[in-house]
Amino acid sequence: MTGARPRVVLVGAMGAGKTTVAEILAARWGVSVRDTDHDVEAGQARSISDIFVDDGEQVFRALERDAVEAALREHDGVLALGGGAVLDPATRATLKAHRVAFLDVGLSDAVKRVGLGSGRPLLLGNVRARIKALLDERLPVYREVATITVDTDGKPAEAVADEVARAVEDAERAESEEAQ
Repeated sequence: MTGARPRVVLVGAMGAGKTTVAEILAARWGVSVRDTDHDVEAGQARSISDIFVDDGEQVFRALERDAVEAALREHDGVLALGGGAVLDPATRATLKAHRVAFLDVGLSDAVKRVGLGSGRPLLLGNVRARIKALLDERLPVYREVATITVDTDGKPAEAVADEVARAVEDAERAESEEAQ
């Protein structure tokens, strides 16, 4: 599937609803969904938590970078990236050529959605404090790569997906009119 291009790439912190919103959008548009966290797990035949524990974050981030690069090149549906994927400078540079929707989640909603962080290696210890630190660190990077931003706080996933779909469809319409 060389030359493919995702219709939209979803980015945001854990608890933003990227995977759920991606599934709703894919069903709405009749396209497939791909999640780079799942790609890494499938390629390694083990969980992200196990990769972190056994090999460390640096090895995971390299696997993640490769998974994102492959997905951006090969996938033409809806693509959800892991929360930390945008930390890689090469990934950020590659994303400039794509339509990227940042699902912006506040601390309170992120904590409620993530719960006790089971299976999330970056949340060991005080979950609320770790999520706050991750949001503070990553927020400027998410904003940098985004072409669309949707606030997810207090909204069901369907409403978030509707906002993303409207923004993508409006952008596609504008591009189509510009090309004529």
